[in-house]
Formats: sequence, structure tokens, C-alpha cells
Amino acid sequence: MEPDLPSLATETPAMPHPDPRAADQAWSDVIAAMDRNYAELVEYQERLEAQNSELLSMRGFLESVLASVSDVLIVASRLGQVEQVSASLASRMDAQPEALQGRQVADLFSDPPGLRAALDQCRVERIAVTVELELAATQGPMPYELVIAPRRDARGRVAGFVLTGRSVGELRQAYHALAQSHDELKAMQGQLVRNEKLASLGRLLAGVAHELNNPISFVYANAHALERYATKFETYFDRVGEGASRAELIALREELRLDRELRNLREAVRGAREGAERVRDIVADLRRLSADGSGEIADFDLVEVSRVAANWVLRGRAEAVTLDHEGCNSLTVRGRAGHIQQVVMNLVQNALDVLEGQPDGRVTLTCMAQAGKAVLQVEDNGPGIASEVQAMVFDPFFTTKPVGKGTGLGLSISHKIAQEHGGTLLLCPERARGACFRLELPLVATQEGAQ
Repeated sequence: MEPDLPSLATETPAMPHPDPRAADQAWSDVIAAMDRNYAELVEYQERLEAQNSELLSMRGFLESVLASVSDVLIVASRLGQVEQVSASLASRMDAQPEALQGRQVADLFSDPPGLRAALDQCRVERIAVTVELELAATQGPMPYELVIAPRRDARGRVAGFVLTGRSVGELRQAYHALAQSHDELKAMQGQLVRNEKLASLGRLLAGVAHELNNPISFVYANAHALERYATKFETYFDRVGEGASRAELIALREELRLDRELRNLREAVRGAREGAERVRDIVADLRRLSADGSGEIADFDLVEVSRVAANWVLRGRAEAVTLDHEGCNSLTVRGRAGHIQQVVMNLVQNALDVLEGQPDGRVTLTCMAQAGKAVLQVEDNGPGIASEVQAMVFDPFFTTKPVGKGTGLGLSISHKIAQEHGGTLLLCPERARGACFRLELPLVATQEGAQ
């Protein structure tokens, strides 16, 4: 018998059945992980798009700057190769900006060794370097003043250079124009000083025209009336010469109203004479006002000079302003009367200017003798002078008037005239209302102590 052999078959243990709930949880975890990854991908994509949009915007901005800048602008690498250039440089080189990229920046100028030395200095010392070089432009060499500044990376190392330059020729032209303008300004200042001496008299043109217009208009109207009367009398005398009868002449005389016209004729002649006399007086006053503008030094009456000057300035005033004269009736001083007239006219004109639009405007001229000096004070009831500008009122070209209404030389010249006459012009101490200027001149010996 064959021996019993052990069975090679082994029993397979039973596999446990999977838990349905665990399988569902695993799938849920996988789906959640996929959702998170997808959301992260979407967020990353949005960030990339935003950054790309920002980069495009920045690139457009830089390109617009490079296209608009008028000066030469070159961005170069650390090795001196051109990376970007401004449109102004490309136009001077008669090339497209892209065609210049990659070239050595030193090759764009007529002195390559000098530019390379400047680049090396900028790289080593890490400071801006200024050099003057000629751009090798197609129209011919152009001198430029270049400023080479280092361009650093995030770690602070020199990663390249930025070169900016302006044409030295343009700068020299600008300097020349500036020097020429300065010379013209000095000439104009001298001219203004001379013109200011006539400006006060020029302000009176409106008043003089008004003063002359009334009597001249009266004379003109009477001249027309006289012409009409002459025509009527000529008609009457022509009929007399033709031998008209007495009855005809009586009828013609009544028709022409010769009796009334004869009376009117006398009135017209009287009116024309009065108008002519008024013109004569105005011209005489005007000649008196402008006389001795730069004549010899002589004795004159300060009260009379100030009265004439102030009244003439007031004649050019459209609005009603009260002008008062107070104090002494006569003060004799020595000097040039025309110059003192100019001082008074400047002071009164300034007072009238600040009173413009003020219904109760008043200017007061007070003459007095104090301690051997003739004193004239010009006061107004305007807004006064601000304390912060009081120290500058006599400075040349300083004015608070609008542009075109004042040169700022009136008080400065008046102050100098007072000094030339051995006197002074000063601003009275601060007042409750209005401004006051005080002119002091030496009184002649015969009137010392006069009141």
C-alpha cells in the first residue's frame, strides 16, 4: 500500500468584506483634495494674470516715458551694452530704438575710452559721474553733458547704468539767452526809473483832458452858433445890396429873427471868450506844474507846490474824493520845485489808489514847521498799510498794486529825492485807520520858528 501522503492543498483564510462607509469617506477625501488643488490652481492663475497685467502696464508706462522724454536717456547693462534708449536719442542717431539695443554704449559717442572710464568709475565708486561727450549723431557730433548713474539690483550690486544727458549747445544757448535777458532787464530798470519821473504827470492826462474838454466844447458850440448867425446876417445884407424895399427887409428881418440872433451873438462871443480864457488858465497851470522839472536849485513855497500838485492829481480822479489842505499858508524851502512836485503827486496818487471804490474817501495835506524843518504830511482814510510790509514800502520795485498798475518805483524815487534835498520821507507810525507819509525838508533860515 502506498503510504498516506499529506495533502498539498491548504485552506485559504476567508477575506473580510470592505466597509462601505470607509470607501465613501476615502472618495470624499480625494474629491476634497482635488477641489482644493483646483481652487489653488485657479487662484494662482488669477495672480499670474494680475501680475502679467501689471507688468504690461508697467512696460507701457516705461515705453511712454522713453518715447516722451526730450533729453537723451540710455539704459545699459553692467557690461556697457544698450538695453533701452529714449526716442529722442534714436531720432538723433537716425535709427529705430530696437536697432540700438545690444550695441556698446561707448560706440554711440565720439570718445569711447572716455565713456568707458566714466562707466568704470561709476561701477567702482557707485556714485553718479558727470562727463561732457559728443554724441556720434548722423547730423554731426553733438556735445552733451551726460550724467551716468549706477543701477542696482535687489542685492545692492551694480547691475547696469542709466545715462541721461542734455545738449550742451542748448544749455549754452539758454545761458546766452539768460544773460541777454539780464542785460535787457537792467536796461529796462534804468528806463523804468526814468519813466517813473514822467509817470505822475502822465496820470494827469485824463484830468487835463476833462478840464480842457469843457471850455473847448463850449467854444466849439459857440463857434457853430456864430457860423449860423453869420449866414443869416449875410442873407439879410445880400438883400440890402440887391436894393430890396423897406417892407421886404422888415419882413426878412422878422423871418430870420435877426433881433433875437443879435442878442444871442453877443452871448456867444462872451461865452467863447470865457471858454478861451479858461483854456488859457489851464495851460498856464499845467506849464507851472511841469516847470523846473530838473532846473536850478531855488527857493520855492512848499505849500503852493503841494497844493498845485495835489489838485492836478485829483482832477484825474473819476470818483469824488475830498481833498483838504491844513496848516501853514506858506513854507519856503530850497531845492528843485519840480522834483518835490513829483514826490507830492506820487504820495497823493498812492492815496487815491487805495481809496478807489470807497465812498467817503478823504486825503488831507498838512503843512507845518517843526525844529527848523518844513513838514508835509499826506494822510488818507483808507485801509492802511499792513504791518508786515511797512518795512518794504520804500524798496525799489516793491508794490502791492495789481500787475500793470504800478512799477514799485514811486516811493523809492520819492525817498531818494527827499534825501537829495537834505530831507527825508518816512512812513508815520501805525495809525488806527489809513496811511500817512511825512516829508521833511530843511526850512530856509528866514522862516525858522514859523508856525
